[in-house]
Amino acid sequence: MNTPASFALQTGYAPSGAGLAKVAAGVLAACLAVAATAGPALSDPIELVDAENRTVIVNDTSRVVSIGGSVTEILYALGLEDRVAAVDTTSLYPARVLADKPNVGYMRALSPEGLLSTQPTLILAEEGSGPPEALELLKSASVPFALVPSGTDATGVVDKIRFIAKAMGVTDRGKLMADAVVDDLASVEDAVAGVGDPAKVLFLLSLSNGRIIAAGDDTSASAMIELAGARNALTGFTGFKPINEEAVLEAAPDVVVMMARGDQAASAEDVFAQPAFARTPAAADKRLITMDGLYLLGFGPRLPQAIADLSAQIYPDAVRPRLPGRPWAIDRPAAD
Repeated sequence: MNTPASFALQTGYAPSGAGLAKVAAGVLAACLAVAATAGPALSDPIELVDAENRTVIVNDTSRVVSIGGSVTEILYALGLEDRVAAVDTTSLYPARVLADKPNVGYMRALSPEGLLSTQPTLILAEEGSGPPEALELLKSASVPFALVPSGTDATGVVDKIRFIAKAMGVTDRGKLMADAVVDDLASVEDAVAGVGDPAKVLFLLSLSNGRIIAAGDDTSASAMIELAGARNALTGFTGFKPINEEAVLEAAPDVVVMMARGDQAASAEDVFAQPAFARTPAAADKRLITMDGLYLLGFGPRLPQAIADLSAQIYPDAVRPRLPGRPWAIDRPAAD
C-alpha cells in the first residue's frame, strides 16, 4: 500500500513546513536503508525497450555501470548507491561519487575493454554516449547494455526515472519518485506562467580564445531557457555551434547564461568585454548567470529545482514557487 509513510520512506516526498530540512535528511537515510535491505536478486528477468527500441533482458542488477551524470544521480536518488560498480566522468552528483567509484572515462569516449573490466552485470548508458563503434561492441557483449532515453523536457526526465527504476527492479519506488518530480514540475510551471513578457536569453557554451559557441534550437540549454519562462535569443540553427559578432548583436539578449564548471566558465567582466556582447541589452547591468552544468543541463531529478533557480535569476522580482524538500535535491548549487 502506498501510504504517506511509505511514500516518504521511498522517495523523500514530505510536506513543506517547519522542520522540512530535518525531515528530508531523515528520509534520505531511511531511503538508503531500504535500498541496503532490498537485494538485487531478480525473481524474474526484466525486459526493457531502450532508447534505440532494442529489447534488453536484465537478470542481475548487483553491479551496474552508470554512464551519464543524470543516470548516476537517479540511481543514487533511488537509494541504489551500493549497486553502482563504476561511473563516468560526468557523474558529478552527489559530490562523493567520483571519489567512491571507479571511473570508466568520458561518456562520449568510452572504452569497451575498460568498462567491461569492472565486471558489470548491467550497463546503463545515457542516450548520446559514444563513440558509435564502442557502443556496437558493448551491445554485442554478454553483459546487458541499455541506452537510457534522455528527452530534454519535463516528460523526458520522468520517463528516465521510470526507465532506470524498472531496469533496477524497483518500479514502485521509481513511480513514487517520478510522481514527486511531476508535482514539483507542476508547481514550477504555475509560477513561471506569471513572469510576463519572456526575456531573451543566450546560452554561451564557450568563449575560449574569443570564439563564441552558443546554443541554438533543439538543445538542452534552449529547453531549459523555455522551461524557465524565457526564450532562446538564438534561432535558425540547431545544436551548439560557433556564431559571429553580428549574430550576437542581432540576437540582442537580455541575459547571458553559462555553465560554472570547468574551462567553460567566465566572469561577467570577461563576457561583456567582448565586442560582440558589449553592445547587447545584457551588458547594461552585466546580466550573466552561471550555474553548475549538470544541474542546469542534466535533466535529472533536480530539474524542478534547477528551473526554479534559473527562472529566479532571470526574473529576480518574480514570485518563487515553494517546493517541498527532496533528499535528492538537498545540495542545490548556488547560481551567480
